[in-house]
Amino acid sequence: MRTNNKELKNTVLKQLYFGQLMSHADLSALINKSLPIVSKAVNELMAEGLVIEKGYAPSSGGRRPLIYALRPDGMFVLSVAMDQVSTQMVLVDMMNRPVAEPETFGLELAQTPSALPILTKRIKTFIARSGIPREKIIGVGIGMPGFVDPEKGINYTFVDAGEDNIPDYISNAIGLPVYIDNDSSLVALAELRFGAAKSLENAMVINVGWGIGLGMILNGELFRGHSGFAGEFSHIPIAENGALCGCGKRGCLETECSLFVIARKALEETGGGQISTLKFGAGATPEKVIEAVIKAAHKGDQLAVELLSDAGYVIGKGLAILIHIMNPEVIVLSGKGAAVGDILLASAQQALHKYAIPRLAGATSLKVSELGSHAGLIGAAALVIDNFDKIRLS
Repeated sequence: MRTNNKELKNTVLKQLYFGQLMSHADLSALINKSLPIVSKAVNELMAEGLVIEKGYAPSSGGRRPLIYALRPDGMFVLSVAMDQVSTQMVLVDMMNRPVAEPETFGLELAQTPSALPILTKRIKTFIARSGIPREKIIGVGIGMPGFVDPEKGINYTFVDAGEDNIPDYISNAIGLPVYIDNDSSLVALAELRFGAAKSLENAMVINVGWGIGLGMILNGELFRGHSGFAGEFSHIPIAENGALCGCGKRGCLETECSLFVIARKALEETGGGQISTLKFGAGATPEKVIEAVIKAAHKGDQLAVELLSDAGYVIGKGLAILIHIMNPEVIVLSGKGAAVGDILLASAQQALHKYAIPRLAGATSLKVSELGSHAGLIGAAALVIDNFDKIRLS
């Protein structure tokens, strides 16, 4: 079957975005097209100002091939990362570098029925203020918490679109393609394309945030399960505290180790006279509390370290279950919690020593993400590029 020229060029752009520097031969092997066909597509993309030459590849014997990359300012993506209490957005070039001042604003999804129009207005204003021509922005990628169906464009937990779907609602208002996905899936996508899970076949990515999300990489691809909701790590019944979870069930993992729980315990302990450098004023928000706990932990505050270590141990119990079932090559701690990943990792490893079969646990390495809190934004940008085949480029 003959490949459409536009489709071929989109595929080349996609490979260059994720591969960054590639020769004609590299592209030919990846997309299974002949060198003349690939060369023609690359030349056309260069003429359109989307691809540039980057010199010759390092010598490995024989003639050195020319290598190519995306022109950084040839196209831009608006990346949006939402969690339960706040939203970040940034406009990035084809090297994932910010080209306008990033914006963060509070948006408590559970308490804000009008979250979608608020988000849409913020996006529209952000694009207008960026100074980037709208025609050079190829799309908007949005990661959000909850049960998200990216194909139908529906979030069954937060961000109600009424009779519409979320991408269409926003797209109709801003005039750009919009794609959504679960936040933890996009954190995993970022790790798969650019981070600790790059080029791996089987990896689990833990998104440590207001919940404890999971992105599953199987056979080198994101695994979503039969209904698209695989990876609800937060809600495995592991806790013994009997606390009611936001999902309506008791005993969920997140009731003992989410950032919400850490923030609540920090307020309780400091309010009860626990000796600590942590001090909170009246009305301290969960985000401010967590920021303070992380900062205090890095300075060695005992209470802060204990709160995080306790959470890491519970996460480790959950990881033991994952290892026994999935036998992954790597488990990556990512998201907001990566900022204290070394503390979480140490206590999670203690739990694995106690609960995991050594032969299985020994085959799985635990890593802390180098993408950290930026993983959600990087994943949202990658989501747009992953949908290049649906984007009509001029």
